[in-house]
Amino acid sequence: MRVRYTPDAFADRERIFEYLRERSPSGARNVMASIHNAVMSLREQPYSGYKTDDPDIRVKFVIRYPYKIFYRVRGDLVEIAHIRHTSRRPRAGER
Repeated sequence: MRVRYTPDAFADRERIFEYLRERSPSGARNVMASIHNAVMSLREQPYSGYKTDDPDIRVKFVIRYPYKIFYRVRGDLVEIAHIRHTSRRPRAGER
């Protein structure tokens, strides 16, 4: 399967990296590697994430770090819709 980030998800990823890089460059690299690995695992197992209240959106938890990756599967495409820290309030339909 192909993986594509929406502009919002790409911006989420960049904001996470910048925030963490200011505090710990090596920590930022570790978190980003875990996010990347979680996203890449969706290529092989696109339905491995949990269903959400929105029937089109699934959520994958990042191993070792408190982040969620929200995505949808469309044909042979996994579209990353949003990435967020687990302590943030959910958007509508994210539960």
